[in-house]
Amino acid sequence: MAGDQPAPAVVVVGDVATDVVVLLTGTPAPGSDRSASIATRGGGAGANVAAHLAALGTTVLLAGCIGDDAAGTALAGELAAAGVRLALRTVPGGATGTIVSLVEPDGQRSMLADRGANLALRPADVPPPTPNAHLHLSGYTLLDPGPRDAGLAALAAAVAAGCTVSLDPASTGPLTAYGVERWVSDTAAATLLMPNAEEARLLTGCADLGDAARTLAGVHPVVVVSLGAEGALWAAGDELVHAPAHPATVVDTTGAGDAFVAGVLGAWVVAGGRPDPATALAAGLARAATVVGRAGAR
Repeated sequence: MAGDQPAPAVVVVGDVATDVVVLLTGTPAPGSDRSASIATRGGGAGANVAAHLAALGTTVLLAGCIGDDAAGTALAGELAAAGVRLALRTVPGGATGTIVSLVEPDGQRSMLADRGANLALRPADVPPPTPNAHLHLSGYTLLDPGPRDAGLAALAAAVAAGCTVSLDPASTGPLTAYGVERWVSDTAAATLLMPNAEEARLLTGCADLGDAARTLAGVHPVVVVSLGAEGALWAAGDELVHAPAHPATVVDTTGAGDAFVAGVLGAWVVAGGRPDPATALAAGLARAATVVGRAGAR
């Protein structure tokens, strides 16, 4: 980073990828054809959060890996143009990650992931923590053996430096494979945990999301649970705050969780790590509402 630039307020560690968004129409037609609208856009959970933070005016640095291909060059250029500072290592012979998002007419989607160069992330790829900066760690970084050491090292270094750390568990499938007890142990030092509803239930075994949020708040100082159309919860100590979702016509839910995370983190940074819960939730929900109304994650 140039010496005359202010230190980033947030360092994001996570994936950079090309999103292939497939908006499906009609009903499933196994063995036959189904019409769709297909577009290619920038994606990757880490890159999405970083791009939204930059759009909100937060100074942000993204650490990750790209392939030595046209896709990686294009994504780096897009992120830089959006105001994201980059610490992206190009992996020789590697391919930039690609995510195919299949979006049903009701806006729900399933993901097909080829993480490519993202799996080559090493501890040295993450810059040393900057005093007073916040670290946001995408859970995908921990859920594969390749980048796991880098993610755990970044978490430990940030905590040792006195930085606040946020973490999203990312996805229930690989989280189950990782092991819930192992996850809770490995990530207990995070200041702010940001699961969605199903991740919160998986991590606690609680069917009631209020109970799940309170249980997780026994491990982390602050827990924010995104509830999709039902809004979001904030839990800290004995406090439990619910905020309703902002009105939106849902076209595609791809990246809504990343946008929500960025909105909350923007409020977190402005408040010096002590935001008003209702204000932080409203900021996250507002950002998510801007994403679900169109195709693509950012």
